[in-house]
Amino acid sequence: MRPMAPGAMWKLSERGALRALSVVLALLALAGCTPQMALLGSLIPDGTTSILLSHLKGAEESNQKRVLELESRKDWDGLVKLAEENLAKDKKNIGWWMVAGHANTQLGRHQRAIECYREMAELAPDEMDGWELLALSYRSAGQPQRAVQTINNAMRVKDNVPSLWLVLGQSYDDLARSDLAFGAYRTAVKLNPGLAQAWFGLGRASARLNRRPEFEESVKVLEKLNPPLAQELAAMRSVMR
Repeated sequence: MRPMAPGAMWKLSERGALRALSVVLALLALAGCTPQMALLGSLIPDGTTSILLSHLKGAEESNQKRVLELESRKDWDGLVKLAEENLAKDKKNIGWWMVAGHANTQLGRHQRAIECYREMAELAPDEMDGWELLALSYRSAGQPQRAVQTINNAMRVKDNVPSLWLVLGQSYDDLARSDLAFGAYRTAVKLNPGLAQAWFGLGRASARLNRRPEFEESVKVLEKLNPPLAQELAAMRSVMR
């Protein structure tokens, strides 16, 4: 896979993650997160296999090996089939719902992926990975307002997860609501000062809102966290009055 440009990395923090940003971040990580197109490629970042297997701890060893094999070959149809076979036996297994969602995302079947991640969120509402993946799936399907609603629902359960605020900011960006995106990104960096994608989002929103102090702060922080993103953000000074 070719290395991604800094902007593509942002969008997919929009792709990346989500506690790697949280499943990305508990997908252990689903952020970060491009605006839409890069996100279509994969909602779960590098380390996908270990993430998927971490949610299949109770699965038979043969099934775990099969997941490894299909993922390594990028046999998404095969992975969907395997997940569906196991879901037919146990509809409440969130691990197989995640596998199904991931594979359907890779195939561009975003509505089906949404259905899978919705099941995850409903079965385990206290786990943020399902909510994050669901929100990112809505974004990839061109439904940012539904993504906002999903994150707001997740925050009724837990409102201190940095990646949730990151995805919320990105969703507001999709809706051209820089004012609301600014607030979401600001909260994300307060919760996790090392979240480069959130600083980049905050800087972009600041530029659009002509908030120079926050813009310059974002550039300065990114110079330490992610120099390429800092350089990309600094180029946006020209849009400010």
